[in-house]
Amino acid sequence: MSAIPIACSVAGLLLLIAVLLDALETVVLPRRVRRHFRLTSWFYRLAWGPWAAIARLMREQGRREAFLGYFGPVSLIFLLALWAAGLIAGFALVQYGSGGHLILSGATPGFGLLLYHSGETFFTLGYGDIVPSSAFSRFLAVLEAGLGFAFLGIVVGYLPTIYSAFSRREIEISLLDARAGSPPTAAELLRRYCRCPPHDGLDRIFHVWERWSAEVLESHLSYPVLSFFRSQHNNQSWLVALTTILDATALVLVGIDGLPSEQAKMTFAMARHAAVDLSQVVAATYDAHFPDRLPTDGFVRLRQSLAEKGLRLSSDGEAEARLASLRAMYEPYVHAIACRLQIALAPWMHEKRTLDNWRVAPWDDRIANRVAGTASTYRSDDHF
Repeated sequence: MSAIPIACSVAGLLLLIAVLLDALETVVLPRRVRRHFRLTSWFYRLAWGPWAAIARLMREQGRREAFLGYFGPVSLIFLLALWAAGLIAGFALVQYGSGGHLILSGATPGFGLLLYHSGETFFTLGYGDIVPSSAFSRFLAVLEAGLGFAFLGIVVGYLPTIYSAFSRREIEISLLDARAGSPPTAAELLRRYCRCPPHDGLDRIFHVWERWSAEVLESHLSYPVLSFFRSQHNNQSWLVALTTILDATALVLVGIDGLPSEQAKMTFAMARHAAVDLSQVVAATYDAHFPDRLPTDGFVRLRQSLAEKGLRLSSDGEAEARLASLRAMYEPYVHAIACRLQIALAPWMHEKRTLDNWRVAPWDDRIANRVAGTASTYRSDDHF
């Protein structure tokens, strides 16, 4: 047996092992933050760069967000196609190295025909125009056909799992619209929940978001492609929601009169854990010069905004320093993720009043004109 067939067999076997291990770690095994086999990671790093570069050339935000929103679903399809192509090429190389195939004319097929034969075996077409004639080549053909069925099962089971996890993530993000504004901010969340009974409403929502952070961490570690899935509205995203909860819990931990900090402490810990681990999943890089989201004058305005609703932030001189210490635990990570995924982080508070997503509808002007003709000026704010 010459060196070329042996080299082809070895290369094919290594390719098969690499693809199968990568698919196994991605789909079957619980994923770790760092992995030994990185075929999927390399694919996303290589594919996201050019896609993001094209998006940066688009000036209109809605068009840019729509383009970025295609990456997650499209990349998932291409990843499955990459796995299929790798398995087909790997089996073709092993078959070429082992020999033992005949075509209908009785001649021995070359590598091109064996690649075609591998494809029709993998997808179980079974034309019979190329026939394995040795015991080993027949074994390989049966094994490849079995993997083809298994691959179909992966596709059938993998896609619904991905979209189910995406749906669970988006439900709480949509609910946050009426709770913290669009885009959500920590100041707006606290201002709206200060109307609830003491120690009640805010603790409940922090408990919900503690579980949400844990679910996002688990699902995005297991299925990294979910990090690239955009939310339905341009001013919503899983990262903005996570940052809002971190901001809000940090304020409660600094100290707000009448608000307990026990649940906020647990929610902050879980959300910070998610931010740190997911920054590694998306291969975010640390930026030593990331912008300050809350300078001193912004902190003063934030304190005044909360005070308008009866929320008195700790008045000792160390409040801003304590908040800065808490911010340093997560802001570098969420900023790095935002830069990597091209997501605009929401501020701590809106300088100008913005409309929630639920308030915006295509017929609002017509309804307002009709109501104005029969009653006083229409304002949706009067009913909420």
